[in-house]
Amino acid sequence: MNRFLKYSLIIGIMVLCLGYLVYAGERSISSSENVVCSNLRISIVDSEEKKLISNEEIAAVLKEKGLNPIGKKIGKINSKSIEDVVEKHPMVRKAECFKTPSGEIQIEITQRNPVLRVAGVENYYVDDLRKPMPTSLNYTAYVPVFSGNVTRKLAVGSIFDFATFLNKNEFWGNQIEQVNITNDMKVELVPRVGDHIIMLGTFDRFEQKLEKLRKFYLYGLNEIGWNYYSKIDLQYRDQVVCTRKE
Repeated sequence: MNRFLKYSLIIGIMVLCLGYLVYAGERSISSSENVVCSNLRISIVDSEEKKLISNEEIAAVLKEKGLNPIGKKIGKINSKSIEDVVEKHPMVRKAECFKTPSGEIQIEITQRNPVLRVAGVENYYVDDLRKPMPTSLNYTAYVPVFSGNVTRKLAVGSIFDFATFLNKNEFWGNQIEQVNITNDMKVELVPRVGDHIIMLGTFDRFEQKLEKLRKFYLYGLNEIGWNYYSKIDLQYRDQVVCTRKE
């Protein structure tokens, strides 16, 4: 067999094999698209950390929107439509929908992450993207609580920065129980230890103010007692002004 015929035979065999693979793949896809969906598997990937939503709640949303996949042919199910509807849920950050050859629809959901809570006239969380989100009936996030005259602009601005600091700082995260914004927009801190109110003033230079307070705790209140004062004022630079209990 000359070289030309040899190469022609090899190329012909390769073309036949490739054609068979394409044909088999198309048959397989066509066959899988006719499979009827028998199960909906919903996975909330960060549910061990928090559970703002439940599998039943997501299934109910899909049913309400006419997107319950069970009983439908896999080829007729629109994964993108399912993802879009689930991601409109106020507790969901991201949703991914997958089809399996066995006829199962899988949805993987990542929840939003609350950083702080506003409690008062309005009651809501702010997530780690600085976006307000509603509270959940299923779960209470243990995050810093802000009350009083809290505006949306303040909540996603200075308050968010302060809450992020508290979440990262073990000492102050444990010590500050609540933050109140007064009618004249002054910041008051309610500590877990000590029967006093901390007057922060504004959020400007809050790290320096709290460091000043930490030293006062260490060298002052540890000596005279944590319930000696009713008010500790940090608004003045380089000094701590205290009001004794009457």
